[in-house]
Amino acid sequence: MKIDKSLLSGSTKMLILSLLRDRDKYGYEMISQLALLSKNVFDMKEGTLYPVLHSLESDGCVVSYDQKTESGRLRRYYRLTDRGRLQLQEQTDQWEAFSGAVNMVLRPEN
Repeated sequence: MKIDKSLLSGSTKMLILSLLRDRDKYGYEMISQLALLSKNVFDMKEGTLYPVLHSLESDGCVVSYDQKTESGRLRRYYRLTDRGRLQLQEQTDQWEAFSGAVNMVLRPEN
């Protein structure tokens, strides 16, 4: 099923922060993991990901650093900060309240 992109726009930061919850990742890795975990519902492009990462970095939610791969290539990794963890928790709480209310309206019999 094709999902309206406007539904994704409000949750993009939360999704990216959640991908960094367990360990540092580089951009393509985040894009791949998001697609995998969502069964390809979320097909984020680099042109969407990197501006969001830069915004999160400006807000102090993530920090980036360069690290060489085994082949000697430099790769930029992103790490969740304490501020980012707090932001993720706040956004997750808001999302759960919002999605729960939407589901109550869509399925009032439950």
